[in-house]
Amino acid sequence: MITSIFSKSKPINLIIVSVFIVLVFLISNFSTLFSNIDETIKAVVKLMIALFSLFLLDFIISKNNLTKKNSYAIMTFGLLFGMFPEILKYSDLLFANVFVLLALRRLISLHSNLYIKKKLFDAGFWIMLATLFYFWSILFFALVIVALIYHSKNDIKNTIIPFAGIATVIMMLLAYNIIMHDTYIRPSDFERYASLDFTVYNSKERILKFTILFTSFVWTLVYFFRTISDKNKKLRPSFFLVAWASVIAILIAIIAPIKNGSEFIFLFAPFAIIMANYIEVISDSWFKEVFISLLLIAPILSLLL
Repeated sequence: MITSIFSKSKPINLIIVSVFIVLVFLISNFSTLFSNIDETIKAVVKLMIALFSLFLLDFIISKNNLTKKNSYAIMTFGLLFGMFPEILKYSDLLFANVFVLLALRRLISLHSNLYIKKKLFDAGFWIMLATLFYFWSILFFALVIVALIYHSKNDIKNTIIPFAGIATVIMMLLAYNIIMHDTYIRPSDFERYASLDFTVYNSKERILKFTILFTSFVWTLVYFFRTISDKNKKLRPSFFLVAWASVIAILIAIIAPIKNGSEFIFLFAPFAIIMANYIEVISDSWFKEVFISLLLIAPILSLLL
């Protein structure tokens, strides 16, 4: 039933997922949403960022043919917000995720062989901007290296361009700090906290959600890597970038200083693409329903535990 609704790429599907995210947002932020005008404005900004990331993901997928003509990816993306509603409380993570998505968009589109230098510059720029909001976003710069290997291995000059994007953000930051704070770099600009303390995960609620997430992720990722060789040769590097983006997202979640579910936000987009590629080739409709129902039921069951 669920998968049949999203088996076609229709505008109504975007609306359905958007409404679902709004409902999740209202439930998770209800206590502070109407406390005062400042909190309301901040809450609305967070919601707008979350919805923008949804539409951005849909644009990236449709523009680069990362899935067939369906809405499985945005469906998965929305369900992940339902599993981890804590994410909707952190504007810094939401902003960082959007900037990483913008960088991923530019790297994936390198398969067109158009404006390669501009896209590499943009990728470095967006990743560095994401780093200002969440330091460990800097690990996504590894994707730039991977993209250079696939698309510019014979052009050494292109390796300098992403660093120019990084330098541009740093110069903008220096100028801002000098004007606003009369200093070059503030300690808060790059907060490098990390943690390997996983005791917070030791609850029935989180064990259930993480078990479903990791089981689904590992299962679909293995399949995804195995089938990349069957993809269109021109698009193959783009699928590798998506796969490695998911691996980096898991690494960031492992070392994240705050562990309450929000650390998995960077996994949402690549996992949604990977999941969509898996669902669209499953022949048994009941198996599709079971797979998606797990993502839908998990947050409901966690509330009952």
